[in-house]
Amino acid sequence: MIRLDSSAAWALATRLVSANRDVLAAIAGVFFLLPTLAFAILVPEPQIPAGLPPREMMTLLGDAYGRAMPFLLLVSVLQITGTLTVLVVMTAHDRPTVAQAIRRGFVMTGPYLLAQLLIGLTLGGAFVLFVSLMSLTGVQALAAAAVLMIFAVMVYCGLRVMLIAPVIATENLRNPVAAIRRSWALTRGNTARIGVFLTLAGLVFFVIYGLIMMLVGVVLVLTTGGELQRALGAAVSSAITSGAMVYLTAMLAAMHHLLSGPTGPEIIATFE
Repeated sequence: MIRLDSSAAWALATRLVSANRDVLAAIAGVFFLLPTLAFAILVPEPQIPAGLPPREMMTLLGDAYGRAMPFLLLVSVLQITGTLTVLVVMTAHDRPTVAQAIRRGFVMTGPYLLAQLLIGLTLGGAFVLFVSLMSLTGVQALAAAAVLMIFAVMVYCGLRVMLIAPVIATENLRNPVAAIRRSWALTRGNTARIGVFLTLAGLVFFVIYGLIMMLVGVVLVLTTGGELQRALGAAVSSAITSGAMVYLTAMLAAMHHLLSGPTGPEIIATFE
């Protein structure tokens, strides 16, 4: 069983981004930056009046996010397609053009969504069933423990299927069930390592994001106001998030390569 080397995975991820920097910038702009920016501008966060009772606040938030759901789904699908396109650019042996990579990304979006739907239905059904059974006992402590346990199981399963996207993009698997099983096999014995690796990367991102947005916020408050200030802030936020998504995708590609072993896709040949 192969053990994930986090240092090697990060080194490979940064090399993948560096080697494809120009192409990735264009793809990230189309699939990550523009949809995120459009959503931030067209669907502003709901304004909650001060002193609003919790029940009314939840109703207000539910109505606001319910109206925004179609836009959110569209943005999510575009980002999934962008992720798969980025993976194709990073890992394909035939060095496809941007147009070819985008076409492949769109084709792969269907199997990826089906795989995620299967996972969601399975975990969601198990959650409802298990919590319902615990609730029948009438012991609230059991129901609460069931919720915590199911949450832990969901996190574990989420890490085990983390490599579905690179499996579909790199190994050209179109069967959603086969992609799930392949990701499950690749991550065997490495769940904790993957979790720690992604957690540390997430913490670094949030620190960098917070510092940049704090500085940008100060500048914007001193120089602009109103809708212009909100739009510029959203643009900077979307740009940082887009860069983070590119690096996350590269990390997935790197983990997939390292865990595939000697028979895995030889994506590092680009750098030799």
